[in-house]
Amino acid sequence: MSWKEDKPRGDGDPFSDPDEKRVLFAALDSFRQYRKIAHYNVTHRRRQNFYALPTGQWQMLAASPFDVLANLDRVDEAIDSNADIASEVTATAVESFGLQSSWTDWYDTATASDLDKARLTIRQFYRDWSAEGADERRACYGPVLSVIADTFSKVNDKSEVKVLVPGAGLGRLVYEICKTGYTVEGNEISYHQLLASNWVLNHTRANLQFNLYPFALDFSNLVSRKHQLKTVKIPDVHPGTELNAVDAIGGGRMSMTASDFLLLYGDEEHKDMFDAVATVFFIDTAPNVIRYIETIHRCLKAGGTWINLGPLLWHFAERGPAEPDEVTRPSEREEKTGIEAPGSFELTHEELLLLVETMGFDLTMHDVTKDGKGYIQNPDSMLQNIYRPSHWVAKKKVKP
Repeated sequence: MSWKEDKPRGDGDPFSDPDEKRVLFAALDSFRQYRKIAHYNVTHRRRQNFYALPTGQWQMLAASPFDVLANLDRVDEAIDSNADIASEVTATAVESFGLQSSWTDWYDTATASDLDKARLTIRQFYRDWSAEGADERRACYGPVLSVIADTFSKVNDKSEVKVLVPGAGLGRLVYEICKTGYTVEGNEISYHQLLASNWVLNHTRANLQFNLYPFALDFSNLVSRKHQLKTVKIPDVHPGTELNAVDAIGGGRMSMTASDFLLLYGDEEHKDMFDAVATVFFIDTAPNVIRYIETIHRCLKAGGTWINLGPLLWHFAERGPAEPDEVTRPSEREEKTGIEAPGSFELTHEELLLLVETMGFDLTMHDVTKDGKGYIQNPDSMLQNIYRPSHWVAKKKVKP
């Protein structure tokens, strides 16, 4: 896979823009700190609270059959295993960006939010790159792959079909589409996701190479300790081997762009470029979904297919109103572009479908799935959060 860093600013080099450099370094540092932060927040603090109990109580809980301290030791071992993956992501990124090992200017730049994103990204390998995550992938990626296969079933050379996947995350859907022979381009704005997907797609050496403990940091709603310490192997397949086989028979190609979706694909260069756009758990990341729809419409060819599947958990629902100076000075308001542009709103499923049709698409199918699925969900947890995603297929109208 080629991992392109297309950015509509400067020369595309993240180091050429101070803000971009800061965001990259913070993401990189959050993976570097995974081990230290997880040990401190998860087990060290619990040991402190445990020993604060009356002596007779903590001694009872430390002994069999509770073995609370022994379990914390096992959680520490699980953290180290997860941290080995985080360290691999870090080392790969340091090499990819040409950072010298002696250069530590980016150390300790991660915010609390960055550290949390690194934790969630490591856990996300369970959903996208383990055999145990197949049920979630099947529910979310399966319908998309099925529509693509049906839509282009009569195309002899699948590599001529160009598919765009905005919000590509850890790259599994991009990989699956490419594996079936299509030329696919993923797009992602999050450096946490980009660094991790680059590692798993381009730098893992074999399948089942690493042990991941996806639920080791969870201490609530557990039926059994064995559920907390469940281990899975990642990646369940070796992307390099699989994609080399596709390449050997002249199949599809895949690439990933690092950019704000609105800024990159709303330009003239990408107009009428793609035969299909697949949005999975993406559309609700829009503060202004009108701009997402406009951009998808612009980059699709006439008659092109838009396949959507995902919830409507509007990510910017809590965004505050514009600052007073942004209201009174329009010229300053216009400085913020792409996803950072001010303004947001939320729609229902029905309203969103009406908007899609209003903005130049014909809906060929739409539904709210009846059988919900979790998102990076522990199947053994006493708490099950289930989504019933909105699923639709739309065609870009052909002008008469």
